[in-house]
Amino acid sequence: MDIVIALTINGLIWGLIVALIALGLSIIFGLLDIINVAHGDFFMVGTVLGLVIAGTTGFWIALVLVPLLGFCLGLVIERLVIRPAISSASLTIVITFGLSMILQEAVRATLGPQPRRMAAPVEGTIHLFGIDYDVYRLFAALFAALAIAGFFLFLSRTTLGTWIRAVRHDRETATALGIPVTLVCAFTFALGTALALLGGVIAAPITTVDFRAGIDILPVCFMAVVIGGLGNLKGTVAAAVLLAVMEGVVSAFADPTMARISSLVVMSFVLLARPHGLFAGATR
Repeated sequence: MDIVIALTINGLIWGLIVALIALGLSIIFGLLDIINVAHGDFFMVGTVLGLVIAGTTGFWIALVLVPLLGFCLGLVIERLVIRPAISSASLTIVITFGLSMILQEAVRATLGPQPRRMAAPVEGTIHLFGIDYDVYRLFAALFAALAIAGFFLFLSRTTLGTWIRAVRHDRETATALGIPVTLVCAFTFALGTALALLGGVIAAPITTVDFRAGIDILPVCFMAVVIGGLGNLKGTVAAAVLLAVMEGVVSAFADPTMARISSLVVMSFVLLARPHGLFAGATR
């Protein structure tokens, strides 16, 4: 019974981190209509930068610097890579796939092919639901939840957030109203990239730092976006948490491969029953 409780809590915590990453993927798709195949590798870069910067200046500095570096990286990629090809959806898939390969090989050539571990900045355990549970994992869940809440507050309470919602709703009308659509698109891509890198630095002490880490996280993010409803940000968060908890519970009785298969089965049933996503029609 203890293992079921532990894996369920693990699933909830991992779901909040995945939700943070998937939000970046969802907002980029919702605004730019880009299927960003490199998004998982942005997460991977976040784990790598977290490991390197934390080893030099400490984890808390890395927690601040990594998303800022991710935002700058997103601005550069949007301007040099995405914007010239944004008129062709198929071309953006090819380009982001190539970007994914470049990021993976760059990290492999720099750090080597062997996975690395990052020490947790907060040590110790706490008695929770009858088990001793790692304190850092609880901190990671709390921080991810606060970051998600901050993201939605930004969208609803700031001028730039209002512009993003306006462009997502009707780009032509937003342009007619004088909203700088090109600037909003660049900012949105950079914000989505920053969210992926932030998820990476939070997850680094929990998972392994590996140049292939993005390969595993990307399908989960895509499933969360699809099940939640394409472009539906709140639905994406809910779907990410539900999928991760479900995989955690299934992992208590079967191997991780079967847990991932169960997510694919759920996604298939959702697409058959509700092709526009489980939370289609909910407030975005």
